[in-house]
Amino acid sequence: MSKRVPGVVVVGSLHYDIMVAAPHRPAAGETVQGDCWYPKFGGKGGNQAVAAAKAGVPVRMLGAVGDDAFGAFLRDFLRQGDVDDTHVATLPGRASGMSVAISDATGDYGAVIVSGTNLEIDPARLDDDNLWAGVAMLVLQNEVNEGMNIAAARAARARGVRVCLNAAPYRPLSSELTDGIDVLIVNAIEAEALSGGIGVENISGAEAAARKLSESFPVAVVTAGGDGVAVAQRNGESFTLPAEKITLVSTHGAGDVFTGAFVAALVSDLPLAEAVSRANGTAARHVAGLT
Repeated sequence: MSKRVPGVVVVGSLHYDIMVAAPHRPAAGETVQGDCWYPKFGGKGGNQAVAAAKAGVPVRMLGAVGDDAFGAFLRDFLRQGDVDDTHVATLPGRASGMSVAISDATGDYGAVIVSGTNLEIDPARLDDDNLWAGVAMLVLQNEVNEGMNIAAARAARARGVRVCLNAAPYRPLSSELTDGIDVLIVNAIEAEALSGGIGVENISGAEAAARKLSESFPVAVVTAGGDGVAVAQRNGESFTLPAEKITLVSTHGAGDVFTGAFVAALVSDLPLAEAVSRANGTAARHVAGLT
């Protein structure tokens, strides 16, 4: 990371994604004739790391892969994306994380993940000071064990590094983890679950959920798809931003692109509103198939 500072550390998941295109997603017991399939780099951690690097900041990834073909693919993609993979462990005899995602004709999708080595990341690797050199932000997600996230947040806090949690997929958050988070990013489903049931059916609902979440987090960001983004801060300030008008191609990975671009803007010292605007635009281009 010596070429430029400050930087980002991402602790999280790496998945070999198998993408399937189909007219619609199958109902229980239904077999659907698909159009095509293709492999893709994935995992929320990996996607966010690559997105942040693409936005122009130095990124280190801490994670784990198996000594299989999937692991080799994932490591190669990180390097090609200008992400430092020095702190990604290869675990002998273990299977890398993977997922199968079905994208339908509307551009929406559903997925199943098999976590594999993502649940075996060694917290002791957080003690390496080389991991944190020149770093201003830690990024976490919910595709690794909460204990790993807590350990990472503590290690970051001990070094004066801010912590961003993309709480996806949804699961209840312990107070031990919540207390270590500076920025929370959630989508509509996650916001409703974490805010105690505030519905995010439009941008007003997103702002209400963000305000509720800001009681527990210094900054809460709620992405509401085509309705836009809502942001609230613990100091009582809040604002919304409409979604950019685009032609939808696929929503797959949009949240990860938003998160990566957002944290890259924050560590580049952009104001919060400008960071959200930049991330919103980057995610819109991704959804439109323009990146």
